[in-house]
Amino acid sequence: MVLSTMLGLKDLFRPVRHATPAPALFGQDDPAEHALDALTVPCPDPTEEERIRDAHQMRGQFLARQEKWQTLSREIAVADLTRSITPAAMPVAELLCYGARADVVAAVEHAFVDGCPPRGAPLFEGIDALERMIANAPGDPYRAITVAQAHMDIGWASRRSEGKLRGSPRKQPAFDTHFERARAILAPFLHLSESSPLFYTTWCMLNAQSISPQSRLARDYETLIDLNPLNPASMRALGTYLSPRWYGSHEDVEIEARRTAARTHNAWGAGGYTWVMFDTLTDDPVACANLDVTFFIEGLEDILTRQTDQHTANMAAAYCTQTIGAQRTGNPKADGVRTQIADCAHWIVRKHLKEVHPMVWAHAACGFDNAARVRSSRWFAAKGRQTALRTLAKLFRHEIGKGQHITFTVDGPVAADCTSKQERTHHGTDT
Repeated sequence: MVLSTMLGLKDLFRPVRHATPAPALFGQDDPAEHALDALTVPCPDPTEEERIRDAHQMRGQFLARQEKWQTLSREIAVADLTRSITPAAMPVAELLCYGARADVVAAVEHAFVDGCPPRGAPLFEGIDALERMIANAPGDPYRAITVAQAHMDIGWASRRSEGKLRGSPRKQPAFDTHFERARAILAPFLHLSESSPLFYTTWCMLNAQSISPQSRLARDYETLIDLNPLNPASMRALGTYLSPRWYGSHEDVEIEARRTAARTHNAWGAGGYTWVMFDTLTDDPVACANLDVTFFIEGLEDILTRQTDQHTANMAAAYCTQTIGAQRTGNPKADGVRTQIADCAHWIVRKHLKEVHPMVWAHAACGFDNAARVRSSRWFAAKGRQTALRTLAKLFRHEIGKGQHITFTVDGPVAADCTSKQERTHHGTDT
């Protein structure tokens, strides 16, 4: 299975590593093992969202391997211009594009896996082949986008190999070389900025190199969000790049979050504010302390009202309990805000959760660090499943303490006396 990633956001969401973690805000004690036995929760593998994403990625990978570039370009164009998305709002064009470059990028990442590629490793054979491919079709923007994104992925891989994983990349020759090449590849197609979300997503990814002033960076992302307001990844990237860790300030993020909420109100209600602030809060106590938490929670409610898939419900619940509620910051005001966000898990789970998506919970526990190296996806998913079940046991500890069993159904969680469940099992009506 091809692992789905948050395309274009690699390395942006890395959690702070604390030598001695502080006590968790959400739940102070792990539930007893018997409490886990009081839960019946579907854990589909793969989930609907994973299955759909993987299918599009593998389609792009297949066409690239067969060198059916014209067909691939046409399919990416259709998905891009029709704004086709998965149930959890991932653009299909980005998934096809990712699949098309996956082999080339994976080879480079594998070479860098131990920090430094071996002498003589054929690092650039794949990207050189892609360069020859676009040289034979200089007027095809979607082939150009694929190769430009491959260059940026390789730039990020080289950056990770140097151990520079946080904040803005400065004075990193390999990173700059690949990003400058990507910029040159995209430049002839700037006329697509007003019509192609995929092109402008790729163009905005160049902001990681910080050539544009922050005012231009904000305008770039405003344009991208207006092109496809249903894609939350653009709003999350805007918040990240405008954070103090990158190129902006807390004031910049707050202003743009409110502007985004106003511009995307028809699509998300107050959710635009929440999406922009989503990743800036993970490791920034000042951002938490200054947050308009009422507005943020209102946005969270609006997101879940409009985006009703289980991937988003799992992400919201895991974000509140793991990404935000997992530890204290030492800042009383920030911790107060984090506690309010963590408490949202109670209504999120009861109103919206119907099944557990283990990979989402595992990523949330890592601060949604999509560039984290996962040695075993099976182990990672198992860890996420265990985290989710323990969290749910905490949320329903009062019901479980009364001897009730919690069953998650298509209508949400249902609490029933254990005796009733045993009777249903005896009569063959419980699954």
